[in-house]
Amino acid sequence: MFYRKEDICSLKLQKSMKKVIYSLFLLLVVVSGLVFANRDFKSEKPQPIAQKPLSAEEKNAERKRWEATPEGIKYKEWEASPIGRKVLSAAALLQKPISDSSNMEAVITSLSLPPGSRLGYGMMVRINNEEYILSFGVEEGKEFQPLQDLKVNDRIIIRSHFVSHAPKYSFAIVTGDYVEHEGKVLYKRAPNKGGC
Repeated sequence: MFYRKEDICSLKLQKSMKKVIYSLFLLLVVVSGLVFANRDFKSEKPQPIAQKPLSAEEKNAERKRWEATPEGIKYKEWEASPIGRKVLSAAALLQKPISDSSNMEAVITSLSLPPGSRLGYGMMVRINNEEYILSFGVEEGKEFQPLQDLKVNDRIIIRSHFVSHAPKYSFAIVTGDYVEHEGKVLYKRAPNKGGC
């Protein structure tokens, strides 16, 4: 059988066109598969790893490891020092009224915190002959405005949910949740936005 030159060129062109179309089709399938696979991968949210609570032995071992660090050694030295024992003893005196969420009578001894404090707004108070830092945290608006009218030697009623300490400070730190002066509520901490 004899083919004309035009027919041969036409057949070659058809074959090359088929190859191009098949290549484009294959490329489209591969790209589509990658797009869908990527979309599925992104939509899957990683499951948070539930961390089981540490046992008493694990907590003890963790504490021992921390006590061997430079920070832990420094803390243990502070804890054994006279000022550390005084601060821890003062903090222990407030555990019952704090756990009961009961009123504590305090006398303002200073309207400013010790130099270098980074506790936000606060003042120094005396509760049962012990000095404490009464800290309210960072001000968000004018929530502490009524407290700024207080003076040294004013008697106030406070409530707190937490007392803490830090080697940087020579006083236990009481978190102020409620302040009353002469029967008037000056401050009441808003509940956490998380509901707790």
